[in-house]
Amino acid sequence: MDCFVEINGLRLFARHGVGEQERVVGNLFEVSAELRYPFERTLTDDDIEGTLNYAIAVDVIKNVMDEPSLTLEHVAGRMKTSLLHRFPLISGGMIRISKITPPISAELADVAVRIRW
Repeated sequence: MDCFVEINGLRLFARHGVGEQERVVGNLFEVSAELRYPFERTLTDDDIEGTLNYAIAVDVIKNVMDEPSLTLEHVAGRMKTSLLHRFPLISGGMIRISKITPPISAELADVAVRIRW
C-alpha cells in the first residue's frame, strides 16, 4: 500500500531569486509536497506516533524558505534534505515550489520547479 501525507498550496513570503531586487523585495511563493510515509498502522489503531506530523513538516518547509537562495531548484533540494533529516521514514515524494509573481513581462499563473524521488 502506498501512503502519502500531502501539504498543498502553502503560501509563504520569501526572498529567493537571481536578481538582487528579488532578494531585497521578496515575493510570494507556494509550496506543495507529497511525502510517502508508512502510516499503515494508523489506519487501524489511530496512533499519532505512526504517522508524519504535518504541522512539523510545515515548520521544516518554512525554515527552509526563510533562507534565501538564487534558484528554486536549490530551495527544493534543501527542502528535501531537511524533510528527510526530520522524518527518516519518508521513502519518496514530490516537492513543488512556485513563484507567484516572477519578474518577467508575461501574463502567467506562476513559474515553478518540481522534484520527485
